[in-house]
Amino acid sequence: MGDNNNVNLPPGFRFYPTDEELVVHFLHRKAALLPCHPDVIPDLDLYPYDPWELDGRALGEGKQWYYYSRRTQNRVTENGYWKATGMEEPVMTSSSNKSVGIKKFFVFHLGDEDTTSAIKTNWIMQEYCLSDYASSSTSRSSKRKSQSKTDYSKWVICRVYERNGDDDDGTELSCLDEVFLSLDDLDEISLPN
Repeated sequence: MGDNNNVNLPPGFRFYPTDEELVVHFLHRKAALLPCHPDVIPDLDLYPYDPWELDGRALGEGKQWYYYSRRTQNRVTENGYWKATGMEEPVMTSSSNKSVGIKKFFVFHLGDEDTTSAIKTNWIMQEYCLSDYASSSTSRSSKRKSQSKTDYSKWVICRVYERNGDDDDGTELSCLDEVFLSLDDLDEISLPN
């Protein structure tokens, strides 16, 4: 069962969205000021919180937390900072293979970002932004029109999780994945003739 302390999902429902679903069905709707049903992902200013403080503040499912945040360069918390890994992946639609967003990866470090004594942790953040925002394709006329409104194009969705030492990407294997991986071991087993 998930850790959904702040969301009323019916029994049996789990929140395990794909990258495409996060960008198209949640982030795009948030940026366009459209309602999102179900409205389960909270707005959260990430940067005052250390990753282990997200439980109860962000949408938690399993050992992953999801939330909307304003895009910012300041990723410093009280006890550390989020450092970009330099890895970026396009988020593609499954139907037309069109890029709809960008996923950036960050690792949490304990300590001051201005010193060399910071300690790298196993906390990972995937930050999703819209492709339009990433390419900075907003025109000046649209900026003038929306000066009185909040600029929702700077919203991002973050997925935070603590990576296990033996798990490189922080995701769990499905039962089918485990079966296929175990088939590789059959070559090493000698069956009686």
